[in-house]
Amino acid sequence: MADWTADEMMTVAAARQLRDGTACFVGIGLPSTAANLARATHAPNLVLIYESGCLGAKPDRLPLSIGDGVLADTADAVVSVPEVFNYWLQPGRIDVGFLGAAQLDRYGNINTTVVGGDYDTPKVRLPGAGGAPEIAASCGEVVVIVRQDLRTFTERVDFVTSVGYGTGPGDRERLGLRGGGPRMVITDLGVLEPDPVTRELTLTHLHPGVTREQARAATGWDLAVAEEPAATAPPTAHELAVLRALEATKSDGRRQ
Repeated sequence: MADWTADEMMTVAAARQLRDGTACFVGIGLPSTAANLARATHAPNLVLIYESGCLGAKPDRLPLSIGDGVLADTADAVVSVPEVFNYWLQPGRIDVGFLGAAQLDRYGNINTTVVGGDYDTPKVRLPGAGGAPEIAASCGEVVVIVRQDLRTFTERVDFVTSVGYGTGPGDRERLGLRGGGPRMVITDLGVLEPDPVTRELTLTHLHPGVTREQARAATGWDLAVAEEPAATAPPTAHELAVLRALEATKSDGRRQ
């Protein structure tokens, strides 16, 4: 038995992708947990930016939402929402966008809007776009963190909320999107990266104990797999201790 859960492995693997000193536009939930883990371990100078206008937030607990007061209390500056998008995000001043997804397809397109039916009468109406479309369009690169299963990894998303690589090479350029697009998708099973030619997501790393057959069985398309997928390094004791301490702060936030 491993000394960590699949979610912990995923969160640690995602945190490791954030480089010290870079600016990161953080989505709430798993992306926020991983970003705060990175800042508390190997990237103390990571600049966390939340779409509520908090620049350089340094929360001492995991925020419950983008409107959590701990973000404004600990930020270097708080600006208006239009300013964070118009002045910081759209001109390309943010290095990394860190996003989650309800559905994801082979080209890294994200759905967080509706599932099933159509937009007016869906089977499930999701929380919606928020700032994700602009993050996906304009950040220097995008890292997605999401659990991998057949419900999430679909052949085609029911609604394109945030564009990854569209239908393949050249679509981002055709649409006038400045950002570099998805650099990596990190799941509870492994790591996927876009093929440099086709832009299709390819499984390049497997987490400890996971097989390529498991990853393919959890994917709604014929998943491309690297000839020799690398093995993700397991979480260190320090990474796990910091992550678990962060997770424990969620209840403190709910009491406030």
